Amino acid sequence: MYQRRQWQGERHWRWRARLGRSFLALLLVFLACARSRNPQAQLEQTQQVFVRGDLTRAHNQADSAWRYYAGRDTLWAWKFRVLDAKILAWRGMYGEVLPVLGSEFPASLKNSDLDFRRRELIGVAYVGMHRFAEAERILVDVERDCRTSGSEVTGEVLTALGSLPLERGEYQRAQEIFEESLRLARQRSNHFSEAVALLKLSNTALLQEHFDEAIERSKSAYDAAETIGAKLIMEGASGNRGWAYYKTGDSERALDLFLEANRRAKELGDWFDEVKWLTNAGYAYLDAGKFDAAEDYYRQSLDLAHKIDSKEDILNALVALAFVTVQTGQLDLAKQYSEQAIALAHADGNRVDELYPMLAKGQVAVRVGDFTPAEQVFREISTDPKVDPSLQWEAQHELAGVYERERRFDDAENIYRAALTSFESARSSLQHEEFQLPFMANATQLYDDYIHFLLERGRTVEALQTAEYSRAQTLAEGLGILQKSSSRTTAAVNPQHIAQHAGGTILFYWLGSKQSCLWAVTQDQVRLFPLPPASEIDAAVQSYRKALQGPRDVLQTANSDGTKLFDILVAPAKQAIARNSRVVIVPDGSLNGLNFETLLVSEPKLHYWIEDVTVINASSLRLLAASHAATRTTAGKLLLIGDAVAPNPEYGALSQAALEMSNIEKHFTPAGQQVFTRAQATAPAYLDSSPEQFAYIHFVAHGTASRLSPLDSAVILSKASSEEDSFKLYARDIIQHPLHAELVTISTCYGAGARAYTGEGLVGLSWAFLRAGAHNVIGALWEVSDASTPRLMDQLYDELKKGQSPEAALRTAKLSLLHSDGVFRKPFYWAPFQLYTGS
Repeated sequence: MYQRRQWQGERHWRWRARLGRSFLALLLVFLACARSRNPQAQLEQTQQVFVRGDLTRAHNQADSAWRYYAGRDTLWAWKFRVLDAKILAWRGMYGEVLPVLGSEFPASLKNSDLDFRRRELIGVAYVGMHRFAEAERILVDVERDCRTSGSEVTGEVLTALGSLPLERGEYQRAQEIFEESLRLARQRSNHFSEAVALLKLSNTALLQEHFDEAIERSKSAYDAAETIGAKLIMEGASGNRGWAYYKTGDSERALDLFLEANRRAKELGDWFDEVKWLTNAGYAYLDAGKFDAAEDYYRQSLDLAHKIDSKEDILNALVALAFVTVQTGQLDLAKQYSEQAIALAHADGNRVDELYPMLAKGQVAVRVGDFTPAEQVFREISTDPKVDPSLQWEAQHELAGVYERERRFDDAENIYRAALTSFESARSSLQHEEFQLPFMANATQLYDDYIHFLLERGRTVEALQTAEYSRAQTLAEGLGILQKSSSRTTAAVNPQHIAQHAGGTILFYWLGSKQSCLWAVTQDQVRLFPLPPASEIDAAVQSYRKALQGPRDVLQTANSDGTKLFDILVAPAKQAIARNSRVVIVPDGSLNGLNFETLLVSEPKLHYWIEDVTVINASSLRLLAASHAATRTTAGKLLLIGDAVAPNPEYGALSQAALEMSNIEKHFTPAGQQVFTRAQATAPAYLDSSPEQFAYIHFVAHGTASRLSPLDSAVILSKASSEEDSFKLYARDIIQHPLHAELVTISTCYGAGARAYTGEGLVGLSWAFLRAGAHNVIGALWEVSDASTPRLMDQLYDELKKGQSPEAALRTAKLSLLHSDGVFRKPFYWAPFQLYTGS
């Protein structure tokens, strides 16, 4: 409490200091105005300051100018008044708009464009203050007058008018109005109004949960604003993209955009947007389990919302605080926040806004054991005709949990299935793979709860099929293996038949928040083994990965994480795994970044698991079932690309690249290979080579793995043109060129990717080549040694030439390094490479 008061005191003195500086700035502006006496130039200059987004400076200039011209020139005084009111409205300071415009408007200016703008801004202020009836009366009247006179202000008035149906949840009507506003702006070449209309359309798409459209509209708004330097619109568009990414499950990418938008809003004095980005950043922290940070951001948001008296933002902050206080167990506070938010939304007649705090209210009831009112609330939400899809499956998920606690198991199962159907329906509406990839993160807990519900009923295989349904959906749909559908049905996979097809044992993992699972599948049986929670496994994986890439030999030091992970992840199923057999790993979560070959087996003496089995990685049982048997033939052409000319100092020359390429070339006849090296090793060379004709494709190059945007991961080649990024072969371009290759080898650092998406696994270059249709892909989990890799790849192709399958050939090549006498025996040199099987 003392620290809080001390901070308030410091803020008071800083505020007084800022007031002094502001007064001096106003005085200087006033004196400058008096000297210039050129109101048109002054107005245009202030408008430019506003368009560039410096709202504080623009307000100071406009305020000073209208006060100066008041009593001197009525027309110019009102022009500056209207501009000042517009700036205040953009800052969310609606209560200050009315006093600026409140004095008697000259009769000589009635029904002029200036009058239309004045009346429009009064309507905007009323919308912001939630005085909707007054807002509608004014905005409808001014729209009619604008159309009657053919005013150029019509588009701006329509943008204001569209805010009314938006507030009422009438999104289709709002969209129609904003689209007309956009058409008029483009017709009149008003670039600022065009950017504003596009931004409003992105808002509308977000509220409709049309996330592909929202991202496209936000990008268009950003581009339009950038051409005129409209930083305010650029900031809003960035934040809107962040919310779209958040709602599609990409909280990490969203948080970066929210924080950047919040920083810009602060710089521009845009309190209206700042309060939004504070709330949204809090949601990203909430999803990451950082409850203290989330609550802090929500409280900042609520304080600022009260400061500008924005009822919408007060409501949003209260809802957010209700959710976070439920999570932290502050149930009295959560109940208080939810009831306040419900009352505010109800008073505005906005049913959509009312449903969200109702969810928090139901969650409080569950936690105190009041299941009957909780059931009523969740049912009311999930069946409301205005419920958002994401809120619907959340409410259904909560309702299923209530039924489970009440031991109404049939009802619980029906609602679990309804929730999963709601989720899959929402996912099916996404058109772009980039947005589909992270979407499964939205249903992680839903799937986890339903899987454990099935396991507690003894339905082991059905639980496995449900877990399988969540895996690699985007990859399978892209390859045509899975039909994209708006309705969910349990995947009709037969795990034992797939194990027989794979010719070995399948270890299928599910990492859960409370308990994890391993299904060991052979052609004869499916066995379930309970595992520790994801947090325990994640910690061991992270520690062991660090050790594998460190200077010490994990085998010589008998690394405890290596043995612990084997004992947790593999040992329970060891009876199902014969020596020198094939084992297919279908990983989950952090296990996507673990090379199981490196796990340490204690008996009969400490050794790596690679010495016992051949390990293959698969994204899902579906993809494994679609994979074909290895051809085991030397037939087929090679496409070899690498030893590129360094495009810039960041990507230096690879001293052993030429050696690696020559080691590979010697295994193919001159007629059976196409080689692009040095200046010819470019991205267009690959794309234009008809890559579908090659059985083997090999890259010897640097690589990048983009964590925030995995489809921007790239193979680094020679510059193809003067364009800045012409040396990059992007993952997003790779997937556009279908392949039939038996094996694609990406001999680059981090070729497997840097980020694992829920359900999809690591997404990067390896994923891109699988998506393009490659049957098998070799990619690296970490940095690749330029010293050891030529030797490894030489051995790989030697074994392929002998007729070994890609997975067997890779294992033999790795063992050749492991059993050597030098430093290359350490996993750092042979273990980054993993083989991923495709369709």
